[in-house]
Amino acid sequence: MAQGMTHGGEVLEFEEYVRTRQDALLRSARRLVPDPVDAQDLLQTALVRTYGRWEGIADKRLADAYLRRVMINTRTEWWRARKLEEVPTEQLPESSVDDSTEQHADRALLMDVMKVLAPKQRSVVVLRHWEQMSTEETAAALGMSAGTVKSTLHRALARLREELENRDREELVAGALDRREERERCAA
Repeated sequence: MAQGMTHGGEVLEFEEYVRTRQDALLRSARRLVPDPVDAQDLLQTALVRTYGRWEGIADKRLADAYLRRVMINTRTEWWRARKLEEVPTEQLPESSVDDSTEQHADRALLMDVMKVLAPKQRSVVVLRHWEQMSTEETAAALGMSAGTVKSTLHRALARLREELENRDREELVAGALDRREERERCAA
Protein backbone atom coordinates (compact mmCIF):
# COMPACT_ATOMS: atom_id res chain seq x y z
CA MET A 1 0.00 0.00 0.00
CA ALA A 2 1.38 3.40 -1.01
CA GLN A 3 1.77 5.98 1.69
CA GLY A 4 1.55 9.70 1.08
CA MET A 5 3.63 12.58 2.31
CA THR A 6 3.10 13.78 5.85
CA HIS A 7 0.48 16.45 6.19
CA GLY A 8 -0.38 17.93 9.56
CA GLY A 9 1.73 15.33 11.34
CA GLU A 10 -0.04 12.24 10.03
CA VAL A 11 0.48 10.08 7.01
CA LEU A 12 -2.46 9.87 4.65
CA GLU A 13 -2.55 6.49 3.01
CA PHE A 14 -4.13 5.95 -0.37
CA GLU A 15 -6.62 3.37 0.88
CA GLU A 16 -7.70 5.64 3.70
CA TYR A 17 -8.13 8.49 1.22
CA VAL A 18 -10.27 6.33 -1.07
CA ARG A 19 -12.36 5.06 1.82
CA THR A 20 -13.11 8.57 3.08
CA ARG A 21 -13.61 10.28 -0.31
CA GLN A 22 -15.19 7.45 -2.29
CA ASP A 23 -18.79 8.74 -2.23
CA ALA A 24 -17.85 12.30 -3.23
CA LEU A 25 -15.57 11.02 -5.99
CA LEU A 26 -18.30 8.74 -7.32
CA ARG A 27 -20.71 11.70 -7.41
CA SER A 28 -18.12 13.61 -9.46
CA ALA A 29 -17.76 10.68 -11.85
CA ARG A 30 -21.55 10.39 -12.11
CA ARG A 31 -21.71 14.01 -13.21
CA LEU A 32 -19.17 13.41 -15.94
CA VAL A 33 -20.87 10.34 -17.44
CA PRO A 34 -24.61 9.71 -17.28
CA ASP A 35 -24.51 5.91 -16.92
CA PRO A 36 -23.96 4.77 -13.29
CA VAL A 37 -21.92 1.72 -14.34
CA ASP A 38 -19.71 3.87 -16.59
CA ALA A 39 -19.28 6.29 -13.67
CA GLN A 40 -18.04 3.47 -11.44
CA ASP A 41 -15.69 2.31 -14.19
CA LEU A 42 -14.46 5.86 -14.66
CA LEU A 43 -13.74 6.26 -10.95
CA GLN A 44 -11.97 2.89 -10.72
CA THR A 45 -9.82 3.69 -13.75
CA ALA A 46 -8.93 7.09 -12.28
CA LEU A 47 -8.07 5.52 -8.91
CA VAL A 48 -5.80 2.96 -10.55
CA ARG A 49 -4.03 5.71 -12.50
CA THR A 50 -3.74 7.88 -9.40
CA TYR A 51 -2.43 5.05 -7.19
CA GLY A 52 0.71 4.84 -9.30
CA ARG A 53 1.34 8.56 -8.80
CA TRP A 54 0.16 8.94 -5.22
CA GLU A 55 3.67 9.58 -3.87
CA GLY A 56 4.07 12.46 -6.33
CA ILE A 57 1.10 14.40 -4.96
CA ALA A 58 2.95 16.53 -2.46
CA ASP A 59 -0.12 18.33 -1.08
CA LYS A 60 -2.76 15.69 -0.39
CA ARG A 61 -5.37 18.45 -0.03
CA LEU A 62 -5.22 18.63 -3.83
CA ALA A 63 -5.91 14.90 -4.26
CA ASP A 64 -9.59 15.47 -5.13
CA ALA A 65 -8.67 17.98 -7.82
CA TYR A 66 -6.00 15.64 -9.16
CA LEU A 67 -8.47 12.74 -9.31
CA ARG A 68 -11.13 14.88 -11.00
CA ARG A 69 -8.58 15.85 -13.62
CA VAL A 70 -7.69 12.17 -14.16
CA MET A 71 -11.43 11.36 -14.49
CA ILE A 72 -11.93 14.17 -17.00
CA ASN A 73 -8.94 13.06 -19.06
CA THR A 74 -10.07 9.43 -18.94
CA ARG A 75 -13.63 10.33 -19.91
CA THR A 76 -12.25 12.36 -22.83
CA GLU A 77 -10.14 9.39 -23.96
CA TRP A 78 -13.23 7.17 -23.82
CA TRP A 79 -15.31 9.76 -25.69
CA ARG A 80 -12.72 10.00 -28.46
CA ALA A 81 -12.55 6.22 -28.79
CA ARG A 82 -16.34 5.88 -28.89
CA LYS A 83 -16.75 8.83 -31.25
CA LEU A 84 -15.03 6.80 -33.95
CA GLU A 85 -17.70 4.10 -33.52
CA GLU A 86 -20.72 6.44 -33.62
CA VAL A 87 -22.88 6.80 -36.71
CA PRO A 88 -24.89 10.02 -37.14
CA THR A 89 -28.65 9.65 -37.43
CA GLU A 90 -31.44 12.09 -38.17
CA GLN A 91 -33.75 10.71 -35.51
CA LEU A 92 -32.72 10.29 -31.89
CA PRO A 93 -33.98 7.24 -30.00
CA GLU A 94 -36.68 7.73 -27.42
CA SER A 95 -35.25 8.30 -23.96
CA SER A 96 -37.10 7.01 -20.95
CA VAL A 97 -37.54 9.43 -18.08
CA ASP A 98 -38.45 8.35 -14.57
CA ASP A 99 -41.47 10.56 -13.93
CA SER A 100 -41.99 9.61 -10.30
CA THR A 101 -41.08 13.18 -9.36
CA GLU A 102 -40.49 16.37 -11.26
CA GLN A 103 -36.95 16.56 -9.86
CA HIS A 104 -36.02 13.19 -11.38
CA ALA A 105 -37.51 14.25 -14.72
CA ASP A 106 -35.57 17.52 -14.67
CA ARG A 107 -32.34 15.71 -13.80
CA ALA A 108 -32.85 13.15 -16.57
CA LEU A 109 -33.56 15.92 -19.06
CA LEU A 110 -30.48 17.83 -17.98
CA MET A 111 -28.25 14.74 -18.23
CA ASP A 112 -29.66 14.07 -21.71
CA VAL A 113 -29.22 17.67 -22.85
CA MET A 114 -25.64 17.71 -21.54
CA LYS A 115 -24.83 15.09 -24.19
CA VAL A 116 -24.97 17.79 -26.89
CA LEU A 117 -21.91 19.47 -25.37
CA ALA A 118 -18.35 18.70 -26.33
CA PRO A 119 -16.36 16.99 -23.56
CA LYS A 120 -14.44 20.18 -22.67
CA GLN A 121 -17.67 22.16 -22.40
CA ARG A 122 -19.30 19.44 -20.31
CA SER A 123 -16.31 19.36 -17.98
CA VAL A 124 -16.46 23.12 -17.45
CA VAL A 125 -20.22 23.05 -16.76
CA VAL A 126 -19.88 20.14 -14.33
CA LEU A 127 -17.02 21.69 -12.39
CA ARG A 128 -18.47 25.21 -12.26
CA HIS A 129 -22.13 24.39 -11.58
CA TRP A 130 -22.30 20.91 -10.04
CA GLU A 131 -19.01 20.92 -8.19
CA GLN A 132 -19.39 24.67 -7.54
CA MET A 133 -15.72 25.30 -8.21
CA SER A 134 -14.57 28.85 -8.82
CA THR A 135 -13.40 29.91 -12.28
CA GLU A 136 -9.79 29.72 -11.08
CA GLU A 137 -10.25 26.25 -9.52
CA THR A 138 -11.90 25.02 -12.71
CA ALA A 139 -9.08 26.47 -14.81
CA ALA A 140 -6.48 24.75 -12.64
CA ALA A 141 -8.32 21.42 -12.70
CA LEU A 142 -8.67 21.49 -16.49
CA GLY A 143 -5.28 23.03 -17.28
CA MET A 144 -6.66 26.09 -19.04
CA SER A 145 -6.79 29.81 -18.43
CA ALA A 146 -9.59 31.46 -16.47
CA GLY A 147 -10.60 33.33 -19.62
CA THR A 148 -10.94 30.08 -21.53
CA VAL A 149 -13.10 28.67 -18.73
CA LYS A 150 -15.38 31.73 -18.91
CA SER A 151 -15.74 31.68 -22.69
CA THR A 152 -16.22 27.90 -22.78
CA LEU A 153 -18.87 28.12 -20.06
CA HIS A 154 -20.62 30.96 -21.90
CA ARG A 155 -20.76 28.95 -25.15
CA ALA A 156 -21.81 25.76 -23.33
CA LEU A 157 -24.68 27.47 -21.50
CA ALA A 158 -25.84 29.12 -24.75
CA ARG A 159 -25.80 25.71 -26.44
CA LEU A 160 -27.78 24.16 -23.57
CA ARG A 161 -30.39 26.97 -23.75
CA GLU A 162 -30.68 26.49 -27.51
CA GLU A 163 -31.15 22.73 -27.13
CA LEU A 164 -33.82 23.19 -24.45
CA GLU A 165 -35.67 25.74 -26.60
CA ASN A 166 -35.57 23.36 -29.58
CA ARG A 167 -36.95 20.54 -27.44
CA ASP A 168 -39.72 22.80 -26.12
CA ARG A 169 -40.68 23.77 -29.69
CA GLU A 170 -40.70 20.12 -30.78
CA GLU A 171 -42.91 19.25 -27.80
CA LEU A 172 -45.37 22.05 -28.67
CA VAL A 173 -45.58 20.93 -32.30
CA ALA A 174 -46.05 17.29 -31.28
CA GLY A 175 -48.80 18.31 -28.84
CA ALA A 176 -50.60 20.35 -31.50
CA LEU A 177 -50.44 17.43 -33.94
CA ASP A 178 -51.78 15.06 -31.31
CA ARG A 179 -54.70 17.40 -30.56
CA ARG A 180 -55.48 17.77 -34.29
CA GLU A 181 -55.47 13.99 -34.77
CA GLU A 182 -57.79 13.61 -31.78
CA ARG A 183 -60.21 16.21 -33.20
CA GLU A 184 -60.17 14.45 -36.58
CA ARG A 185 -60.92 11.09 -34.92
CA CYS A 186 -63.80 12.60 -32.96
CA ALA A 187 -65.20 14.27 -36.08
CA ALA A 188 -65.08 11.02 -38.09
